[in-house]
Amino acid sequence: MGVVSGIIMPFQFGTNWSRFSDAAANVISPMLAYEDLMAFFLEATFLGVLLFGRTLVPRGMHFFAACMVAVGTLFSSFWILSVNSWMQTPAGYVIRDGRFFPVDWMRIIFNPSFPYRLAHNVSAFYVTTAFVVLGVAAYVIRRGEHVADGRRMMRMALGFLTVFVPAQIVLGDMHGLNTREHQPAKLAAIEGRWETGTRVPLTVFAWPDQSAEREPATRSRSRPWAASS
Repeated sequence: MGVVSGIIMPFQFGTNWSRFSDAAANVISPMLAYEDLMAFFLEATFLGVLLFGRTLVPRGMHFFAACMVAVGTLFSSFWILSVNSWMQTPAGYVIRDGRFFPVDWMRIIFNPSFPYRLAHNVSAFYVTTAFVVLGVAAYVIRRGEHVADGRRMMRMALGFLTVFVPAQIVLGDMHGLNTREHQPAKLAAIEGRWETGTRVPLTVFAWPDQSAEREPATRSRSRPWAASS
């Protein structure tokens, strides 16, 4: 999915967000270039071997291709999430004549929200993949085909999910607290908070009414933290 969507994204930077791309080109362009050089060509090259080479290359080569695709997607995640995080919590730059210029690449790459976004997103797509593997394993076992492989897949997926689903909850909470610290207005918008307060309810279900600036249907409980709007 990353390879397919990654082909479209660079065009969107030039077509949908051209003025932003022009103003921030000195910052975002090098990071996107590193993503292409370190990751995209790697994963795109070995993806063909992984998908179509199972019966055409030795098993060791096929396994190596799978590892290279996995490593490439991690590199892609690193740089893409770094760019996205910088757009959310920019750091390490100065503005001259309406354009962004880098002054500290370490602060740009490892901006305040980047570690939380990276950990939360990477664990999320691993958890999603594990559920897909679990579903495939259950399917082949039920059909009575490749039962031994299916049971091995199921054990691996369940073992992984046992660790990473609770970890994802913790990482998501840490990401939310980071958002509250650096982007309180964004957190308020996510939860449909129209008024600033020191104690606001946790919204579980809501259908916000933007014209009236209220939430007609909610189920919530109070929690002791502030939200800004």
